[in-house]
Parts: sequence; C-alpha cells; structure tokens
Amino acid sequence: MKKPDVPIFAPGHVPPSETAPTVASGDRGAIRIGIGGWIFPEWRGPFYPPKLVQRRELEYASRVLSTIEINGTYYNTPSPASVEKWHDETPEHFVFAVKGPKTVSEMRTLAYAGAQIERFLSSGITRLGDKLGPINWQFPPWHAFEAQDFGAFLKLLPSSADGLRLRHAVEIRHASFACEAFAELAREHGVAVVLGADSTYPQIHLQTADFMYVRAMGTQIDEPTGYAPDKLDQWAGRIRAWANGTGSDLPLLDGKADGKPRDAFFYVISGAKVRNPLAAQALIERLGGAPRLQETAELF
Repeated sequence: MKKPDVPIFAPGHVPPSETAPTVASGDRGAIRIGIGGWIFPEWRGPFYPPKLVQRRELEYASRVLSTIEINGTYYNTPSPASVEKWHDETPEHFVFAVKGPKTVSEMRTLAYAGAQIERFLSSGITRLGDKLGPINWQFPPWHAFEAQDFGAFLKLLPSSADGLRLRHAVEIRHASFACEAFAELAREHGVAVVLGADSTYPQIHLQTADFMYVRAMGTQIDEPTGYAPDKLDQWAGRIRAWANGTGSDLPLLDGKADGKPRDAFFYVISGAKVRNPLAAQALIERLGGAPRLQETAELF
C-alpha cells in the first residue's frame, strides 16, 4: 500500500496513523463511525485544517474516522483508478461503505436488476479489497413494498465477488416496509436494514444480519458537535449495545432480538452537514476511540 506523505496534521492535531480508529474489543462486534463523503468546503476549519490541500482530505479524514460512506457511487460508477486511489490513501483497517447505483434501486421491477448489479460489481469497486464494507441499496420514497419482487431482488445480491465477502444493506423510505414479511425476507437473505435515524423517513429497527447500519440525519447547527451531549450519550449506548449483543432501548419492529454481538456501522449524514464530522468524532471518543480534533482556534 502506498505510504502517505507526512506531515499532514497541524500541531495539536491527532497524529498520523497507519491504522484507522476502529473501536472493538473481545468477542464484541467492531464499531465503525464516520460520515458521508469527504469533500465539503464548509468542513475546512471546523474539521480540516485550513491549509490542508484538497487532494489530501481523504488521507486526513480516514485517520480520525474509521469509515466513510461513498455517496457518489449512487450517481456514477467510479473508475478503477479512482477506487485504487481511495484504497491507497487510507490506512489499514479503514472501511468504506458504498452506495449501490440508483439505476438498480429506482427500477420499477427489481427482479430484472441482475445485469445492473453485476455491472456495478464488475466495474472495479472490488479493488477496495478488504476496505470494502457494506453496500447500501437506497430506495426512493415512492418505492412501496411488494414481497415477491423485493424477495427476487434480495436473491440477486451475491454473497461474494472477486474473492471478497459482500455485505448488503437496504435503505427503505416507504412506510409499507414496516411489516413482518419484509423483516423475514431481510433475515432470510442476511441483509441488514438501514436505520434512517432522526429523520422523517420510517425508522425501522431490525436485527436481520450480522451487522447494523445506521444513518443519523439529525445534527443541528446550534450544537457545537451536531448533537446535544445527552443525545450523543444515547447513541453511544445504543451502538455499544449492538456491538455487545445486549439490546438497545430502541424497540425492534418484529421483537426478535437474538442477543448476538454485531458489527456496527454508524454514519452521521445530512442534517447540519457542517457539524457531522464533529458528531462522528464525539461518538468515537465516547466509545473509547481516538480523541476528537482540537477546536478550530487551535488549528494553524
């Protein structure tokens, strides 16, 4: 793997690391906390050092967060060269979640999506290697649940590609999915159901895979770290409970808790976007990971 140039951190910042700050211990699941994307001009100052060149933003973000969800793959297929660059710029144990393309999730008949799924998986995304995390198939708000067609779609999702194990998650945004039939289909195929938290979308909490996938969308501009301290404590407790298999305070749609530890992928998305990296770092700190970056006033 290509070694990053140093130094990229200002005095007082978290030092460069060749290992992403994953939070895990013992038999519990791994905890990974991050954001959506890494390019956002308003993050310069609150998150990125002001003098950090843009081409090194991923290099920087991946050393203070443990995962990033790539949103661009929802709209366009990246080149193999871009994928390899993302791999090489990030440290060991860092993981990307990847959004599946909307050419799949916006199909009226999902049973016909096989060719598009194969095209996406063979496009070069597997060049992320062991840094390829869950694939999030995000469905539009108009897509209602139809058991036969959705079950056919889940059957099309492969468990591996190019020698890599694949983990799939589905993000649904229509209330008709809040039913036992959907829960059973997801469980049958080992697919996680994305919890679209603190949003106007249906917040369906299920344990249908060996990992949890949360997209928190409720950060607020008047909170320095996006969420109030008690809300951050609450989310940290839930994440810890999923990883330990002890159950959280959120009710399960089908009431089926199996007590198994799960990997937890938690992304701070949308809301007051400028605050999202700070919220992610505050959660990492609460869960025993790397400390947050110091305040903007201490940046060079």
